[in-house]
Amino acid sequence: MADIPAGDRPRERLLAHGPRHLSSAELLALLLNTGQGAGKLSAVGLGQLLLAHLSHHDADPLSRLREVEAGELTQVDGIGPAKAATILAAIELGRRVFLSRPSDRTTIDSPAIAASIFSAELMWAEQEHFGVLLLDVKNRPLGQYIATKGTATETLSHPRETFKAAIRQGASSILVAHNHPSGMLEPSPEDRQLTQQLLQASQFLDIPLHDHLILGGGKFVSLREITDLWEL
Repeated sequence: MADIPAGDRPRERLLAHGPRHLSSAELLALLLNTGQGAGKLSAVGLGQLLLAHLSHHDADPLSRLREVEAGELTQVDGIGPAKAATILAAIELGRRVFLSRPSDRTTIDSPAIAASIFSAELMWAEQEHFGVLLLDVKNRPLGQYIATKGTATETLSHPRETFKAAIRQGASSILVAHNHPSGMLEPSPEDRQLTQQLLQASQFLDIPLHDHLILGGGKFVSLREITDLWEL
């Protein structure tokens, strides 16, 4: 990458602006370090070639990259065992960081922390799951459970299932989440209606509902942040 102007080099841009400002090909370039293969591609070009190879199998090459194996990586001209091992190690490290859960004594004070707790069971599930996180008076986890499971496109829940364990275990408050297997996180009218029902039940039972998260495709949204349901 030495022939690339300093301001355009992935490493310098990452250090100056952070990794989110880099394309997927540029992030791969930092792992590959040098380009090789037919045409003597640059590291960025080799990253683009790998993504193009993966896109033949799936509309989203990053979905394939998440499950790729060494044998498939080394089919790409210019990626040998060493480069394949580097890519696989980075993917596995990212997975472990993403799925790492806060300790049981962690205060749940942001949607991101709550999403990290739900992610192991909800984030990549092929069917919709509806999960409930029980919290103590200091907003620390008391327990987590899946209240209902649905089809590939929908799930059903009811305040009865949602609050049953909360009442039994004496939870001071709850937080709920469900996944969208499609990865599209826009809340549906049914999501909003269910949240309204849960908020009404939480007031009646005096067990506050802190938030309703939607997870999928490695991302999440907080209905408390993007709707006015808690103000109504």
